[in-house]
Amino acid sequence: MQRRVVVTGVGLITPLATGVDESWRRMLAGESGISRIERFDVSPFKTQIAGEVRDFNPEDWLPKKSIRRLDPFIHFAVAAGKMAWSMAGLPEPLDEERAPRAGCILGVGLGGLQTLEENIVLLNQRGPDRISPFFIPKLIGNMAPGEISMELHLTGPNTCLCTACAAGSHAVGEAMKVIQRGQADIMVCGGAEAVITPVTLSGFNAARALSTRNDEPTRASRPFDKDRDGFVMSEGAGVMVLESLESALARGAHIIAEIVGYGLTADAYHMTAPDPTSSGFIRCMRMALDDAGLEPTAIDYINAHGTSTDLNDAGETRAIKEVFGSHAYKLAVSSTKSMIGHMLGATGGVEAVISVLALRDQVLPPTINYETPDPDCDLDYVPNVCRHTKVDKVLSNSFGFGGTNACLIFSTYRP
Repeated sequence: MQRRVVVTGVGLITPLATGVDESWRRMLAGESGISRIERFDVSPFKTQIAGEVRDFNPEDWLPKKSIRRLDPFIHFAVAAGKMAWSMAGLPEPLDEERAPRAGCILGVGLGGLQTLEENIVLLNQRGPDRISPFFIPKLIGNMAPGEISMELHLTGPNTCLCTACAAGSHAVGEAMKVIQRGQADIMVCGGAEAVITPVTLSGFNAARALSTRNDEPTRASRPFDKDRDGFVMSEGAGVMVLESLESALARGAHIIAEIVGYGLTADAYHMTAPDPTSSGFIRCMRMALDDAGLEPTAIDYINAHGTSTDLNDAGETRAIKEVFGSHAYKLAVSSTKSMIGHMLGATGGVEAVISVLALRDQVLPPTINYETPDPDCDLDYVPNVCRHTKVDKVLSNSFGFGGTNACLIFSTYRP
């Protein structure tokens, strides 16, 4: 039998707050973290809104000498990792005996684009000799799990996944499998992203992917609503500590939830658009259910990918109805991107944490801005107000550019 894998710690950085408790409290209150971008002049851009993290101080989490050597996405990753590690009650740094049995897998969508853009300007204005020797380490995605491993002394499995908007979920799923295979006992996993930059904003605008509801930022992200007009870019990190059940029990850890299923598929259809038949979404959810050994009727809640784009929301709804049949109309579905935006490579990690918190507290976060029903989106999207209810099994969906899909299933822990 495969080893059971449990969640013992979580960390969150979102546009709502730095920290798990405040982010979660504001999510359950249905608050939005979306506003006009303040980081740079957005007047020339079609989209002028995003979910910026504004209360984060890297000095609270990293030595001063390290901060300037690391891109903001690495700051977020380390901070969320340390939050999760602290909640798990593990020593920092880890002792030499356990370090080889502990590792880190993180998902990153675009990595250090802020660093890249700054250095291109520096190169053009002042020449090649002005580029910092820390430029490459600040830029590359794998420096996020690398820095976490250095901070916490994790010498076991370590890697970085770059699978667009599914990266965080892939990282959690792969970390689960590492533990099930017996290659580690403890894994830090999730996603981080910090790419609210002029070039990124321009690129997504050119792809016509973003909302342009600039006059109403808090109402711009509206998954499954008929008047949705694109996603809202965001930033942050969501990280969790996974452990083998044996490891958690041996040290008397508090177990928050159990991770029981993981699926991953490809649409093999288009660079940015989902397969119109939703085939990849359908097979991914079914793979996760098969991995968990569950019938579709076991799922109580789906934390949807729910991007607030026309194709994704209708396609995801179609897939849910195909996988779950009549049960699709009995389970609850919500998109927390309505409040915190789309964090790209971080979003799967963040939504995995949210799924675990829903199980812990027996409450479902809402889909805010759900005002005008869409005939193509006709499920229970927990509209506008959180819902206290019995929750035992949660499915979290993540679907990315390139047709890459990841699904995770979490369960209430039972001895």
